[in-house]
Amino acid sequence: MKKLVFAIITLATFSATAQNNLRSSVSGNFETNMQVLNEDTLIGAFAPTEKAVMNTVMNINATVGKFRAGVRFESYLPAIAGYPVFYNGTGIGYRFAEYAGDQLNIKVGNFYEQFGNGIALRAYENGALGIDNSFDGVSVKFIPRKGVELKGLMGRQRFKFKDGVIEKSKGIIRGLDCDINLNTLIPRFSDSKLKVTIGGSFVSRYQSVNDTTPPNVNIYAGRIDMRYQRFTFGAEYGYKTNDPSLQNGFVYNPGHGALVNLGYTQKGLGIILTARSFDNFQFRGDKTVLGNQLTTNFLPATTNNHTYNLAGTLYPYAANPAGEVAFQMDVFYTIKKKSKLGGKYGTKLHMNVSVATDHMRHKTGTNFSADGISYIGKPFDLNDSLYNFDFNIHLSKKFSKKWKASAHYYHFIFNNTVNPVTLLAKGYIKSDIFVLEAQYRIGRKHSIRGEIQGLFTEKDRGNWGAALLEYTISPKWFFAIQDQYNFGHPDPALQLHYLLGSFGYIHNQTRFIFSYGKQRAGIVCVGGVCRPVPATNGLSFTMTHSF
Repeated sequence: MKKLVFAIITLATFSATAQNNLRSSVSGNFETNMQVLNEDTLIGAFAPTEKAVMNTVMNINATVGKFRAGVRFESYLPAIAGYPVFYNGTGIGYRFAEYAGDQLNIKVGNFYEQFGNGIALRAYENGALGIDNSFDGVSVKFIPRKGVELKGLMGRQRFKFKDGVIEKSKGIIRGLDCDINLNTLIPRFSDSKLKVTIGGSFVSRYQSVNDTTPPNVNIYAGRIDMRYQRFTFGAEYGYKTNDPSLQNGFVYNPGHGALVNLGYTQKGLGIILTARSFDNFQFRGDKTVLGNQLTTNFLPATTNNHTYNLAGTLYPYAANPAGEVAFQMDVFYTIKKKSKLGGKYGTKLHMNVSVATDHMRHKTGTNFSADGISYIGKPFDLNDSLYNFDFNIHLSKKFSKKWKASAHYYHFIFNNTVNPVTLLAKGYIKSDIFVLEAQYRIGRKHSIRGEIQGLFTEKDRGNWGAALLEYTISPKWFFAIQDQYNFGHPDPALQLHYLLGSFGYIHNQTRFIFSYGKQRAGIVCVGGVCRPVPATNGLSFTMTHSF
């Protein structure tokens, strides 16, 4: 409560001291998610003793000239089904004060930050995944001259929101980053067709220990991004000193992270190639923590972020935190308008293929060596142990001003032994998914959209079918009904339907969504990070508002 009163007084003071020559504003947003849950033993849905559960977040930000301050109120009473158990209670989860000058930016309190591609440091928040690894400390950004940006930070990471109070990491994170745009920095290169940006990062964790593990662990990283006419190239490499932790079994191996991107674009064609190699490179604010908590760096995914239900929630793959070598290719092609295949509006094609394998580990001996190193790992040194294979192709076409449709095909080979998502299968789960989607505009404000999906596999719970029908009255209303049917389950008694109905209403900056029915257990992934979602049966209500 004292923190809340202090935050309100701070915001009020900023607003009250605004002069005529200073611009001031207050903005924010509110979101609440509530569930009233029923027990359903057939689908594995359980209701808490409270029956009703809720997540609520409200952000308030005030700006006066070059000064900003903000707070975030959070309430979990208790948290919604499947949310991390370390979210409970009501309190202030985020507060900051910031000075944003032309060359200097200083922020105290809570903040998020990313260095380069994030392989050395990335602090961010994602409410859908229950992730918030913000720092509590000080962040400084300085631009000494055009084309050069320097960053420095120090703080502890958010660990738990326990009884409405933030519990922080045991480790202190220190970081430095430099980003240099050579074309801006060197005047004679300003008009060059070759655009080059280079950067480097240093990140360190200090954690007081009572054992022989090192109290200081460091990551050193360098990066380069280039663009020449239609071509783009980017690469980043990081080296981590020995970091014995619960994640790696307390071995003293150093770690590495490498990411390479190559792209080519022209009218109607785009090609993106990605390669990455990670080994013992996950970094945390506490060496004794597992899961999605206290991650200090980020291992970018090299798989497509699938949005259709069956493809995106049954066997999704992001990354193996222990280490892997992965490759991905994206090809985007547009068949020209008024051609035989393109038709009046043209036809869009997208093909994506990705593969992830285990990292080769060269043994130094049958037992740990004297310095605690159990193997040698080299960048892009892969073996033949497949973690995941994902091939998908997408076709979308507009037939008229009223009709448009798309067709999608997916082929997955998922290693459930390495990244288990089900207890009903071992080894590789092979599946094929087909999706058809169509949308028809009924007049200026009305439209109807439908989906039909099918997943076919001989393992786990067998084949699935899904259908969705959505009706929209723009810009206020939408109504939807969907069903998922596990018609291929090996146990006929569990060949169940998961029927769910929903509707929403939008009024100015406020949106209301109601849904009622069953949702099956699965995996939700956002931006290469995943968490399991349990089965539920009941009523859900969501309200969002911006001001």
